[in-house]
Parts: sequence; C-alpha cells; structure tokens
Amino acid sequence: MEDVRLSFKEMCAKFDVTPRTLRYYEYIELLTPKKEGRSRFYGPREIARMTLILRGRKFGFQLEDIRQWLLIYEKEGTEAQMKTWVEMADRQLAELAEQKTQLEEAMAELKALRDETTHSLGTNARDRRN
Repeated sequence: MEDVRLSFKEMCAKFDVTPRTLRYYEYIELLTPKKEGRSRFYGPREIARMTLILRGRKFGFQLEDIRQWLLIYEKEGTEAQMKTWVEMADRQLAELAEQKTQLEEAMAELKALRDETTHSLGTNARDRRN
C-alpha cells in the first residue's frame, strides 16, 4: 500500500492555509516535509501533525505550546503526551472562561451605553419639538 504524499500546494488546499503559513510552520519546526530538489512532500506523519496544529490553534493554544506538546510524543510517547494534553486543556479552559467573562462584561457595558444614548436621543428629539 502506497503512503499518502501531498505536495506543498495540495497541503495548503487540504488544510485551507496560505503558503506563508505552511512555510512558517516548517520554519518553526512544527512540520518537516521530505524534500526532493525544490519540491516538498508531506506524508501521513506531517498530515496528522497539521491536523493537531490546526485543532490546537482553534482552541487558542500558542504555537510554541503546540510545538512542545508534539515533541513530548517523540521523546516520551503517547501516554506522556496525553497527560500533558489534559493539563494544557485545563489551563486553556480556564483562560477561555476568563475571556468569556470579560467579553460578557464588555457586551453588557456596551449595551447599557447604547441604550442610554438611544434614550438620550429620544429625549433630545422631544425637547426640540417643544
């Protein structure tokens, strides 16, 4: 059975990322494609890593945290990586909860200011008519 190999362009298309993003992930050593001349090819390992990278980004993890987490698998194996994942997820959930609280507070304050301004506009319009 032949291994899956994606070209640089196919990798960008599959994951809907820009060439610049893909090159940057290579630069910071998140991905290490096979090089043949000037061409790059991504095998199953790189495709799996890219899936994990994008999932981590979706959840708000920093690229350096993702890189360190991926290194754990290579150095210590799956169980160590999963334990670290749980710790990272707990920290990120706490961070997201704090951001949610701050966002809800900002939204409530903005709504109150909007309502106050709307009320003021209504009062001013009546005052001008009288």
